[in-house]
Amino acid sequence: MSTTLTVRVSDEVKHQLDALARSTGRTRSWLVFEAIRQYIELENWQISEIHEALTEADAGDFADEEEVADVFRKWGGDANSLAEKSAP
Repeated sequence: MSTTLTVRVSDEVKHQLDALARSTGRTRSWLVFEAIRQYIELENWQISEIHEALTEADAGDFADEEEVADVFRKWGGDANSLAEKSAP
């Protein structure tokens, strides 16, 4: 089942959408549907992650100094020097 949704876009966006539809062999409707579907999926994921993080924070579940240092070591940074640079 589907329904119709009317959306106003600028002429430039419409031209870009038309060009993309031609180059991909998809319809404008399919491209717009897919863009909206991906946007909703991403926003729902982000909201879920935020709620989970807030729940952890409310429970006092924070990383200790060693866990933070491990992350910086993993990604090539030095937690102590970064902390010193950001200190007032």
